[in-house]
Amino acid sequence: MTDPSKDKADAADTLTGGPRRDRVREGRVGRPGRGGAPLPLLVPALIGLTFLVLPLVALLIRAPWRSMPDLLTSSEVWQALQLSLLCATAATAVSLVIGVPLAWLLARVEFPGRGLVRALVTLPLVLPPVVGGVALLMALGRNGVVGRWLDDWFGVTLPFTTAGVVVAEAFVAMPFLVISVEGTLRAADPRYEEAATTLGASRFTAFRRVTLPLIAPGIAAGAVLAWARALGEFGATITFAGNFPGRTQTMPLAVYLALQNDPEAAIALSLVLLAVSIAVLAGLRDRWMTAS
Repeated sequence: MTDPSKDKADAADTLTGGPRRDRVREGRVGRPGRGGAPLPLLVPALIGLTFLVLPLVALLIRAPWRSMPDLLTSSEVWQALQLSLLCATAATAVSLVIGVPLAWLLARVEFPGRGLVRALVTLPLVLPPVVGGVALLMALGRNGVVGRWLDDWFGVTLPFTTAGVVVAEAFVAMPFLVISVEGTLRAADPRYEEAATTLGASRFTAFRRVTLPLIAPGIAAGAVLAWARALGEFGATITFAGNFPGRTQTMPLAVYLALQNDPEAAIALSLVLLAVSIAVLAGLRDRWMTAS
């Protein structure tokens, strides 16, 4: 003998296309509300969107599209572009070599003052870049705290050189890498490393053979962010390395100089940096969507 209430429930499921409980759960959790946005939220949201997008649209509207090929193929632009790519890549490599171990230290090792160390590592994110450049001069300049010893003992002078550009860019870009890698390390299960050490592997071997493959996506994302930040660095670079064409004049510095003499060239160079930024965001979109 069949249960009348069950028959009614089955009939309701048939009419609605699935179990009512699942559909209610899906409606509550899986889909956003279908109601329109309230006006007090919609208006500020549209204003914020316009505020962020309008300058980029204006840049595209005022771009000298007809003369763009000539502007982008000039020797000055190519020098600045090549120097920017070279220095940004070198700064990213430096950040990887010293930033990944630093991120591992912050994520895996308990030591007194770890919170303070983390704050100091992330300080360049909020520090004005010009202040960072001045700090680099005080530390690594010819008469700096460390720079004087580099000059006396090894004959190494960093300010106003291409190496100085790399140092300035690494200083402002490495925190992006450290934050990304540390977050990935905290999300990774440390039991794999513990199992490797239990089987006789040293901690460095466990890090190299087990941890690095696990956190490779986080390292890649952090490296891309660091590279993009290094490519767009201006304040610390011009303060610590100067603005010498062919030696320290990167793309942002070339934009600044061109804006005073040739605004069309400044717009063209800005579009190149804009295209690079969009490419970086598009490349990291899948990782952000996965993390969310």
